[in-house]
Amino acid sequence: MNVIEFIDHHQQQYLEELKEFLRIPSVSTRNEYKPEIERAARWLAEKLRSAGMQGVEVIPTATHPLVYAQTKQVPGRMTILVYGHYDVQPAEPLELWTSPPFDPTVRDGNLYARGSADDKGQFHVHLKALEALHAAEGELPINVKVIIEGEEEIGSKNLWAFVADNRHRLKADALVLSDTSMLARGVPSITYGLRGLNYYQVEVTGPAQDLHSGVFGGAVPNPITILAEAISQLHEKNGRVAVPGFYEDVARLSRSERKAIEALPWKEKEFRRIVGAPDLCGEKGYSVLERIWCRPTLELNGIWGGYTGHGEKTVIPAKAWAKLSTRLVPNQDPARIARLVEGRVRQALPKTVHCKFDVLSTGQPWLADYSQPIFRKAIASLEKGFAKKAVFIREGGSTPLCRPDAFSFENPLCASRFWPPR
Repeated sequence: MNVIEFIDHHQQQYLEELKEFLRIPSVSTRNEYKPEIERAARWLAEKLRSAGMQGVEVIPTATHPLVYAQTKQVPGRMTILVYGHYDVQPAEPLELWTSPPFDPTVRDGNLYARGSADDKGQFHVHLKALEALHAAEGELPINVKVIIEGEEEIGSKNLWAFVADNRHRLKADALVLSDTSMLARGVPSITYGLRGLNYYQVEVTGPAQDLHSGVFGGAVPNPITILAEAISQLHEKNGRVAVPGFYEDVARLSRSERKAIEALPWKEKEFRRIVGAPDLCGEKGYSVLERIWCRPTLELNGIWGGYTGHGEKTVIPAKAWAKLSTRLVPNQDPARIARLVEGRVRQALPKTVHCKFDVLSTGQPWLADYSQPIFRKAIASLEKGFAKKAVFIREGGSTPLCRPDAFSFENPLCASRFWPPR
């Protein structure tokens, strides 16, 4: 039985195993899910052993464990490092789910569950491919190392210490990371660029405690009103970010890259349908794909404060909060952008309130030169599997692991993301 026959024969088993994986609520941002995070790590370790991997370890960190494994390392063979993450983001608001987020459900040929597409589903494909190759062919023609973490959704904070202490152990010719999407259904795609990400929380404090709006209204600062006014000053009407210096280091798109993006088989009509808003918006002078892939942004991700429960409570709140994020593009320095954003927020706030500005996480933008020969091997593999032309794309999302100083690779190949040597 060859590899493809083996996969076809075990397809239903693989699907049930993926559902089992998806039922584990491995939410990394909330402490109450820590036992589930650890259960997910143990589950992965067991499956890696079953796939024929050696040296499987569940490695504790200060927060959530890493899982490491490798095949037999044969000198002289190319070595591939496969990366993934088993943690997921919170599923709230739960009432907006058609089916429960941790109860995998198939609808119209699609599998719905938290983590099915970020990143349990993708990593499970790699896991089962390794298992099938081991079962059908025995020894693999390349060396494979696997590292999967439980902190990607909170900035991969403890991964870096492990990488720094294990650079020789993790040495590889290429990194394979499949945590991105395809351009469209049925269009095999290789991502060569990602935006970086800074995440911030702003806390604005006015009076020492909540106050009655009838007794004190009109004479004391309202943190919600003031925070909303400050946020409204962070963008110009043309969609540009109104933070001085924000665009100073942004790498310009070449004419050839803009033409390549324009030529992609992508339909704005389908994008509009998925979004569901009455119309699109954004920075003038750029296409939709350029806006979401190649241009930096500042977004408001949450705002709260005061009374939001049922019925009435006429209160002037003591505090108001907001969560903001900036997506960054090549040449932008996350630390510098964080300072600029904080300075602009503080400038927009009056002296009647205090401000606490926290940078919760940072991540660098990443871009690869996909003209190198090894990229062509990846394209050829995808085209063989899909029996159609593959394309190179960027993506607007971020992965903390994708930074040029983390690893040293001799070749810049990645199945979905490429990490070139610098």
